[in-house]
Amino acid sequence: MVRSSDVTTTRAGGRHGKPWRAAGAAVVVTMAMIGAGMIGAGLKTTPPPRPPQPLAQAGPEVTGPAGTATAVPPLDGQPVGQGDAPAALVRSAPTSIEIPRIGVDATIMSLGTNPDGTVQVPPLDQADQAGWYEPGASPGETGNAVIVGHVDSAKLGPAVFFDLGALTPGDTVTVRRADGRAATFKVDSVKSYPKTAFPTELVYGPSDRPSLRVVTCGGQFDEAAKSYQDNVVVFASLVG
Repeated sequence: MVRSSDVTTTRAGGRHGKPWRAAGAAVVVTMAMIGAGMIGAGLKTTPPPRPPQPLAQAGPEVTGPAGTATAVPPLDGQPVGQGDAPAALVRSAPTSIEIPRIGVDATIMSLGTNPDGTVQVPPLDQADQAGWYEPGASPGETGNAVIVGHVDSAKLGPAVFFDLGALTPGDTVTVRRADGRAATFKVDSVKSYPKTAFPTELVYGPSDRPSLRVVTCGGQFDEAAKSYQDNVVVFASLVG
């Protein structure tokens, strides 16, 4: 596992380089800073394959604190078909993530924030790995644990979360931890959000139960801006 201090602090590159901005444990999304740091591939002579997109798009928006856009959350992040949540685990850093439905079995590095306040992302030459936002909850701990990853890269082509948008409610995500335990989450919903309306509170905000958010880029690729237009967010709840 790579410590936060070991991760590059340069801005994201590749097919887009417009990062999230973090303030403490909360991420502030602004119009000037619409990217999620989830990188797309560099320029190619032939169009790259388009990642699968979730069936559900973002719902209505409301204006949150400081003018940030958040989504109305009647469904996002709400566990479906689940009674009492299992007991939360103590804090422990994640080491790997497994998503059988889309064939993901990847190591996880720890990420923090850059000096300019943007959220770190895995280096492009390690786009086959995922990254855990260390200032937030750890997977299995009470709160929203956030794991991010690239959708594609010029070096590797399809990256760790290329197929993330193909997940559906009921799919499972297992995160293995440094303490030897594994936290298994069931997907509640998979949504696509325009980067101008990233659901900050639903992803990085507080939660009274152990939850997981997995984030990458998606939607159409804007050749002029060199950026994907959307973010794909998987909302999942601890089941074991």
